[in-house]
Amino acid sequence: MNNENITKLPSPCWLLEETLLRNNLECLKNIKEQTDAKILLALKGYALWKSFPLLKPYLDGCCASGLHEAKLADETFSKEVHTYAPAFKEDEIDEIAKISHHLVFNSPAQFKRFASRAKKINPSLSLGLRVNPEYSESPKEIYNPCGLYSRLGTTFKNMDNSILAECDGLHFHALCEQDSTALENVLKNFEKRFLEYIPQMKWINFGGGHHITRKGYDVTKLITLINDFKKKYNVQVYLEPGEAIGWETGTLISTVLDIVDNGMKLAILDTSAEAHMPDTIIMPYRDRGSGCRKSGRKSLYLSSRRKYMFGRRYHGGLQF
Repeated sequence: MNNENITKLPSPCWLLEETLLRNNLECLKNIKEQTDAKILLALKGYALWKSFPLLKPYLDGCCASGLHEAKLADETFSKEVHTYAPAFKEDEIDEIAKISHHLVFNSPAQFKRFASRAKKINPSLSLGLRVNPEYSESPKEIYNPCGLYSRLGTTFKNMDNSILAECDGLHFHALCEQDSTALENVLKNFEKRFLEYIPQMKWINFGGGHHITRKGYDVTKLITLINDFKKKYNVQVYLEPGEAIGWETGTLISTVLDIVDNGMKLAILDTSAEAHMPDTIIMPYRDRGSGCRKSGRKSLYLSSRRKYMFGRRYHGGLQF
């Protein structure tokens, strides 16, 4: 898009390039066709619901992290809804159960508290448990869901066999922007710890964090891992990419309001790291800026290469 067209856009705004989004979706379609795995949209990583009509033919549904994401999936995506939360509220579980297809609990205690009640509300509901394989290659410890004292998922030590009669599947999430080699190592640890339970399941959810659409990602290995796992255990496999859906598919358009100098030139924009690019507060991400170098001009755009709408969240310390 040229500068003249950019000036007609509101500021700030995200500009989605549909061709790039379709390219990502075609990559996921290829994986589905070669594995029969089901792929869900992780709403915490991509929730641009106006683009859902484009996504729906390629994906099997959405995974939600609570009531409001589940409602968004039910009302705007209208396919499978898989809901997981570290803990569910007493006053929300009935509505969540009613609109979900899979309901995944974080602990045996939550499972025993809500499973029977949820099935009475929705007899077709498939129940699962998130487990902690106690292994991750997360590049940053702050994003390690299997880290020391993690609240996410049940360890083998804390498994409760009394829930098995009602449990259809296991879910793990141990990746963060990683390749299929990291998944391969996580799977080895998952199988090592939970081998006695896997054959009893109908489905296994490999979670998110798969950087499938990133340049250099080993898609062939991912396909092999899924097919080998399915053949070994005869289960349905799910993946939950969010970031990979919108990876490098758009641009954040912003206006430079002022430029100050405090040992380096700093742009003051009409965006907020907390509102538009949260990870830049705690992670060392820096995005590419191009365009205007004068205040009051709406021609600075930031290449988004991480998540939320389109990818990487902008680092607030843009240098000129």
